[in-house]
Amino acid sequence: MHIPDGFLDLWICGLFYALSSIMIFISIRKVHGKIGGERTPLLGLVSAGIFAVQMLNWPIPGGTSAHFVGGALAAIVLGPFAGVLSMFSVVLIQALLFGDGGLLTLGANLFNMAIVDVLAGWYVYKLLRKFSKSLVAFFAGWLGIFLAAIAAGIEIGLSSSFGYELEVTLTVMGVWHGILGVIEGAVTLMVVRFIQQTRPDLVFGGVTSNAEPN
Repeated sequence: MHIPDGFLDLWICGLFYALSSIMIFISIRKVHGKIGGERTPLLGLVSAGIFAVQMLNWPIPGGTSAHFVGGALAAIVLGPFAGVLSMFSVVLIQALLFGDGGLLTLGANLFNMAIVDVLAGWYVYKLLRKFSKSLVAFFAGWLGIFLAAIAAGIEIGLSSSFGYELEVTLTVMGVWHGILGVIEGAVTLMVVRFIQQTRPDLVFGGVTSNAEPN
């Protein structure tokens, strides 16, 4: 899903740098002074785990690549704003140290994986968790990665520098990540269920109930 440099037009790169910067700034303000105690190592642990699984990726023709994302899991465990910052650190380190994604396209990659995936997963979980927390965790994981892939498909499909039309990029990114999302949803479900059984206080509400968006 990481979009490399050269795939997006410069105006699209600039637009998503601006959008991502605004959300990251808001997230920093929201969690400032609210992460402490067990939350600090948990933030690092979640980020490290997501970083590791994201390194497994498969190139797909007519798109970029398919890989696990983990944004919904970060949101459920850490809360939405800390989840955004967790994914921000993962995507940034991958771009700077491993060349996974580009620097010009960093804003778009952050928007897709650190914002769309995280917030979609969070709102699904928040709105539907009263029915079945485990099953909703699965759906949150699936929907988060699917919508992030759709966002990436739109961005590259609208770029004149990419060789495929929007219909192709949307279809390819959506289908592949819709399939991969089943596994991502299952992993999200298993991790959330494990934490529910061992330390349920670490899941529901994220950093603090005051950190949840309305």
